[in-house]
Amino acid sequence: MTSGPTWTIAQIAEEFGVTHRTVRHYEDLGLISPERQGTRRIYHRRDRTRLGLILRGKRLGFPLEEIRTIVDLFDAPRGRRAQLEYVLGQIDERRADLEQRLRDAQDALRELDQFERRCRDDLEKLG
Repeated sequence: MTSGPTWTIAQIAEEFGVTHRTVRHYEDLGLISPERQGTRRIYHRRDRTRLGLILRGKRLGFPLEEIRTIVDLFDAPRGRRAQLEYVLGQIDERRADLEQRLRDAQDALRELDQFERRCRDDLEKLG
């Protein structure tokens, strides 16, 4: 296959702080495709890059189908440019969603604070 550095499943799992099962799961989904030598998986730079993109997408809260699109764009003819343009659009959507969730959480915390104050006041009145 490709020359250059290679990694075993143990090495790649350790590097990214995931289990072997997680790495195999992404392989089963077709998101990464290591070379096979018998039952051994050999990961190349492409697999390592794709796994990094997958895990970053997961940390940022992207659903797997969006991650698949982003990772697949990495291999597209326009490659990097198309990927970056797509990702920027997804970042805008994700940011808007997170900002709304933050506002909702802040509203809920304010409401809890008010409710707590009323409860404490009522408790104090009861003596």
